[in-house]
Amino acid sequence: MSSPWLVVGLGNPGPDYAGHRHNVGQMAVSHLANSIGATFKAHKSNALVAEGWVRPGGEKLVLAFPTSFMNRSGGPMVNLMKFYNIPLENVIVVHDELDLDFDVIKLKSGGGHGGHNGLRDIIAASGSNEFDRVRIGIGRPPGRQDAADFVLSGFSSAEREVLPHILSTASDAISMIVEEGIVAAQQKYNTSA
Repeated sequence: MSSPWLVVGLGNPGPDYAGHRHNVGQMAVSHLANSIGATFKAHKSNALVAEGWVRPGGEKLVLAFPTSFMNRSGGPMVNLMKFYNIPLENVIVVHDELDLDFDVIKLKSGGGHGGHNGLRDIIAASGSNEFDRVRIGIGRPPGRQDAADFVLSGFSSAEREVLPHILSTASDAISMIVEEGIVAAQQKYNTSA
């Protein structure tokens, strides 16, 4: 019996943050949960968790949102890894990325945190940066707007029209990583259309 996959959608907890750019990782994981019919429930690891399968007879998924703030994402993730006995190579972290244009998704294995506080805390808590990432571009703030203010703002009406397609693509990319591996998924999703 192979180990399940842990897919962690980063964001901040509660309805006040739900539509923010910083929560696009949670939005993508929620989209995946809906597509496989999985329902989120509170878990003792300080996270909301949904369990399901990529497809009938396929790999088991543990989908999670830490209920802590973004900069404290590492503890809940490590707790879930221990609870479900999931190795780091079966972890996918889904997060917003300022360094990618809006509507761009890139897959990555390993690497630094790039200033992302959620990734920084995960790397510190797990003691490693060797996990797969689905990076969802939110673009850079316009003009002189502070990056911290920008990530905690909502999407524009034009962006909201495209968002369902982005979330669907991210969800498909997660499934492909699980079923075919990060390299195959990168070859499909990291090439420009």
